[in-house]
Amino acid sequence: MKKIPIIVIAGPTASGKTALGVEICKRIGGEVVSADSMQIYKGMDIATAKPSPEEMQGIPHHLISIISPEETFSVADFKTLAEKAIDDITSRNKIPVIVGGTGLYIDTLVNNINLVESSTDPAVREKLEKRAESEGAQALLDQLKIIDPEYAEGLHTNNLKRIIRALELWETTHVTMTEQLIKSREAPSPYDTVYICLECENRDYLYKRINDRVDLMIKAGLVEEAKKYYSMCSSTAVQAIGYKELMPYLNGEKTLDEAVESLKQSTRRYAKRQLTWFRRHDEAERLYIDKYGSYQSFVDDAVNIIENKMKGNGDE
Repeated sequence: MKKIPIIVIAGPTASGKTALGVEICKRIGGEVVSADSMQIYKGMDIATAKPSPEEMQGIPHHLISIISPEETFSVADFKTLAEKAIDDITSRNKIPVIVGGTGLYIDTLVNNINLVESSTDPAVREKLEKRAESEGAQALLDQLKIIDPEYAEGLHTNNLKRIIRALELWETTHVTMTEQLIKSREAPSPYDTVYICLECENRDYLYKRINDRVDLMIKAGLVEEAKKYYSMCSSTAVQAIGYKELMPYLNGEKTLDEAVESLKQSTRRYAKRQLTWFRRHDEAERLYIDKYGSYQSFVDDAVNIIENKMKGNGDE
């Protein structure tokens, strides 16, 4: 069966993925499938840097603002919906362009990882949840780093649900999450993927972009958005960087400047983890955003990579 051509634009937060994805779609006739674990939530617009209609420039964007913040959303849910979106896009002779920074979502889709639910043990999960309450999420993450360092590398203490799930899997089956993911690749990927990762040689350049973006978010009303949505967020939605860092300010425990600095620090750390995740992808073409004198040359290079790769894949 002939594979479906797709394009992936991945990279850390504030690296320009959204704008590049739109430009690529305009040039090659594509539509965007968002691979952002937080942009799926309705209303959480500022914290997740959700593209505005003006930024979308008329390009259809799939998997954005599709569920309520009260609802939970899993990697398996993403894979199912992304596959449907890809089928829909290709049925109209358009090219799916997967854009986002959630590496686990992208890898699960592109590598066709079959997320079969393993046996669970409510007693083990309850024990781990109590440990998290008494010892903190970091203690559980530290344990997971010993058991399954590869999977733990992509997690943060905010991802408590995934940390507990991985530890529960280990305690129940003595199989690591990494091993399960490897075993789950039962079927070959149906996609011919052109993978582009946005990088930054000078880390300070990226960090300045992050700091500037946070300042713009505050001006755009992030504090008010956090106040409105934080209390209603599900266990997955609450992981969004941007709300919990502002709660100490809203509770009168920190000044706004202190809370904003905490937010900038959390975002920089998240970007560092994203860079680590995507650097494991040897097959990806890398574009260094701090090495371009003009935005047009940056877009041209991306399009040239895509056209050459797709032509090569078609000749095989």
